[in-house]
Amino acid sequence: MTQNSGQGQGQGQGGPGAGPGYPGQGQYGGWGGAPQWGYPVPTAPQPGVIPLRPLALGEILSGAFGTISRHGKQLAGVMLAVMAIVLLVMGLAVGIAVASVFDHFEPVFNPPFGEDPAPEHLGPLLVAGGVLFVVLLLVGLFGVAVLAALCPALLKEAVTGRPTTFRALWRASVRRTPAVTGAMILAGLIAGLPVLAALAVGIAVVAASATDDGGPALLGLVPALALAALPVTVWLTTRFGLSSAVVVLEGVGPVTALRRSAALVRGDWWRIFGISLLGGLIAGAIGWVMQMPFNFISTFALVPAMAELPEAGGPSTGTFVALGVAVFFMFLGGTAGQMFQIGFSQLVSSLLYVDQRIRREGLAEAILADLAADPTAAAPTAGPTAAGPAAAGTGAAPEYPAPPAPPQAGGSTDGR
Repeated sequence: MTQNSGQGQGQGQGGPGAGPGYPGQGQYGGWGGAPQWGYPVPTAPQPGVIPLRPLALGEILSGAFGTISRHGKQLAGVMLAVMAIVLLVMGLAVGIAVASVFDHFEPVFNPPFGEDPAPEHLGPLLVAGGVLFVVLLLVGLFGVAVLAALCPALLKEAVTGRPTTFRALWRASVRRTPAVTGAMILAGLIAGLPVLAALAVGIAVVAASATDDGGPALLGLVPALALAALPVTVWLTTRFGLSSAVVVLEGVGPVTALRRSAALVRGDWWRIFGISLLGGLIAGAIGWVMQMPFNFISTFALVPAMAELPEAGGPSTGTFVALGVAVFFMFLGGTAGQMFQIGFSQLVSSLLYVDQRIRREGLAEAILADLAADPTAAAPTAGPTAAGPAAAGTGAAPEYPAPPAPPQAGGSTDGR
């Protein structure tokens, strides 16, 4: 009676022909339970923060958060070092520029009443300002490029479950910074060219029609042309969005990285655009939340100073101290929020690169083969792991193998 009841239950839930010898028939095995027929699908190996198979949206986002959680100290250490160097160089550049033209400030900004600044004083200020702008732009671009190279280098270790150190990350990111800088400049120029061309055409049309009565009416043509060219810029930006990860993880040059990024994005543009946009929005929201406590502290630091300013009749020492405290905390909040935004966005972009190569080029098998050949690496396990210091191996993982070369035209694959 009991056997027949169980048999009927199993057939009613899963259909006839079932037997206790097949795995996966129920949640608790044997008859009954959830109707899970057939052999169970094997779980993908996961030596690090992501399973080595095509990734879903949640796995890409959780992989970015998991990388920050496991390697947050190393990531924050390199980011803070980069920010310190960039700010130091920028401060020195501003100081040198101000000292070199300090004598020209008074004649230019406080000339005698009714007189314009003399050219011999205005010229040096314009030259120094132009040079300082270029220097600050290059230094800032260098800092962003180091951070853009840092995140793929860190993700390479996080995917394989290998531990890493501050020195290894610093060396890997700085080594690829020139190539990443070149890729970023090329991608920015190519992606920004449609908008620049539209602006140039619009300005030329308005300038040519300036003498006519319809000239002022054509002023709206400039932003209209720029908005029309904006979708092309967004398309190109997404198309080249994986170039930094390609430079770091494949060890190629800027031009090759742009071509590889375009090839990986081709056919999957909307998915990559949507995930990149969502990652940027999440990074911006969390970065804003991180800045809020610092902004509150800076605001409360200014309240007493602003309250005593009308009574004192002028700024006092306490006012300057309060202003310094407010600026300091605003700078801390802005730095923390900006670092998280850059780091999270770059990690999402690097995970999209890994996902595209797993889908198209069998990168998962290559990573598993590399881990199997490395006796110091942690053995990949099915499902999420807590790979950390126990995963031996202190050396950096090798660059990801290049994709297989396409077959030659007219060649035969069967040897005939």
